[in-house]
Amino acid sequence: MFDPATVLAIAAVAIVTFATRIAGLWLVRVFTIEGRNAAALEAVPAAVLMSVIAPMVFMTGPAETLAAAITLMAAFRLPLMAAVAIGVGAVVLLRALIS
Repeated sequence: MFDPATVLAIAAVAIVTFATRIAGLWLVRVFTIEGRNAAALEAVPAAVLMSVIAPMVFMTGPAETLAAAITLMAAFRLPLMAAVAIGVGAVVLLRALIS
């Protein structure tokens, strides 16, 4: 029923994910993050959002490309969840209008 290799791979990914999260929490407690490092960490959410969206921009149609541009503009001005919501709404609306 279950492939042992698949179960092992899922378990390994879960362990590594948990370890990186715990390590991040530990590092924040041990080190003080100021200046340029703090600014860089504040930019991470928008960068991650765009890294998820970027392949869609180049692999799909005009609705998705326009929605990605809208999401990019929103990500610079709004919190992450608001930018995601605007991006999802934009792609749904543009797909309905363009298709």
